[in-house]
Amino acid sequence: MARVERMRELLSGTLDMEHVKEKTAAGWRLVALEWRRQISGEGPDPETGEDVPYGLRVSADCLGLEEDPMEKQALMLMMEFLVQDRPFSSVAYELNQRDFRTRQGKLWTPVSVFNMLPRLIEVGPQMFSSAEWETRRQNFPKPV
Repeated sequence: MARVERMRELLSGTLDMEHVKEKTAAGWRLVALEWRRQISGEGPDPETGEDVPYGLRVSADCLGLEEDPMEKQALMLMMEFLVQDRPFSSVAYELNQRDFRTRQGKLWTPVSVFNMLPRLIEVGPQMFSSAEWETRRQNFPKPV
């Protein structure tokens, strides 16, 4: 099987067709163009890398995503406490007490825990079917 070599070049000016011809003559094939522009308004910065879902990270070979063990444990802990019907403030407190931090390195707050709900809904089915969850579930306090 033939190996594929990839290269990314950042442009400091406009696209020079002479450069494209040189690369093509050297055996390279243009496979993508990325466009960007400044826009006004609020929203996430696409340069921050926040498109990687919490609990995952870019793999060492940069070809995919893999589990982030610390973030996975934080998600599991959040889910455990929320299933026990604990308030967001209590969940944030417990995460901070156990030295878990947000991706920005900040302390968890009730709002940051609340903002994780879509991710928890997304990973819930996988989490609930894991052996680790079954073990944790057996240790939940019994309802009175």
